[in-house]
Amino acid sequence: MSHFFSSRRAFLFGLAAAGLGGRRALAQAARRQLSAVDQNDVSRVEGYLNGVKTLRARFLQVDGRGGTAEGSLFISRPGKLRVDYDQPNPNLLIANNSLLIHYDRQLHAPAYLPLNSTPAGLLVRDPLSLSGDVTVTDVEHGPAVLRITVTQTSDPRAGKVTFIFGERPFVLTSWQITDAQGAATRVTLYDVQSGMTLDPKLFEFRDPATFGNDATR
Repeated sequence: MSHFFSSRRAFLFGLAAAGLGGRRALAQAARRQLSAVDQNDVSRVEGYLNGVKTLRARFLQVDGRGGTAEGSLFISRPGKLRVDYDQPNPNLLIANNSLLIHYDRQLHAPAYLPLNSTPAGLLVRDPLSLSGDVTVTDVEHGPAVLRITVTQTSDPRAGKVTFIFGERPFVLTSWQITDAQGAATRVTLYDVQSGMTLDPKLFEFRDPATFGNDATR
């Protein structure tokens, strides 16, 4: 899972943001030892995420400079994801068949990445385990909230993802991606629904250069 957090467009809702933490803080986080209570919470998170087979939500993305974007998120595990930004943001992300495709509707140019080289690959893998190629470096409890931070096991300084869960009920509400330079992007979900049947065509990419301008809608 090389370059998990450091792809050039900071994939998984991809705009880089201004500094949080940086490499020194990430290295310190990697040394934290988890308690038995922390380990229980990690298991609870794994159980919850593995129980979510399909999900549809709206999202608000905020970068460290205050820039915002909204759009729609669709997940069908294993391995499928669609992130469709509202206009005027031209970006579309589709994950399917072990690839993450970033399509810029203004440039009419798709870019292809191995899905597991991006944070999106962690979210849609099935089964999902927060061990092996990723390591949980921090578990934080707040009022009715749980935060779980993970890094790439082979290179913990490359960046981190923090998943935030509400406790009543226990549900994923947001996540934050921080790259090696400390640039952070926060994604908050709302109008979340799960367990529905999603149209398989949502996760198909047909290059408009070949199939016409409506191919990605």
